[in-house]
Amino acid sequence: MQSLLCHASLMDCRRLFLRDYEVWVNIGVHDFEKRGEQRVLINVELYVPLALSTPKDDELDEVVDYDFIRRTIALRISKGHVHLQETLCDEVLALMLEHPRVRAARVSTEKPDVYPDCAAVGVEVFGIKEITP
Repeated sequence: MQSLLCHASLMDCRRLFLRDYEVWVNIGVHDFEKRGEQRVLINVELYVPLALSTPKDDELDEVVDYDFIRRTIALRISKGHVHLQETLCDEVLALMLEHPRVRAARVSTEKPDVYPDCAAVGVEVFGIKEITP
């Protein structure tokens, strides 16, 4: 994924990312997909203002912890079947944007095992919080 740090409202941010997080998800609209899990790769970028993510004391609570990303995705997946990648992607994006330090996020999901003649099929979404003066 290409960084959005050149976007005007994100230029004062740092980008955190989780790349190719492999999870097994009960996902799909077809009957055979509803009977088992599929491998899904999830990518997340979080844009956090430098003022909220520059550690002064080198302590974890001064930044957004990567475990937040993984834990949040795992919690969503544990809730059960989802029909569409679009739905999963939108829900993960909304959960990422709930974090008070996150200004913007980009999430993509990929199903790498759907077709033998391509690397993956997937979806990507981006969301940004409105900045209040």
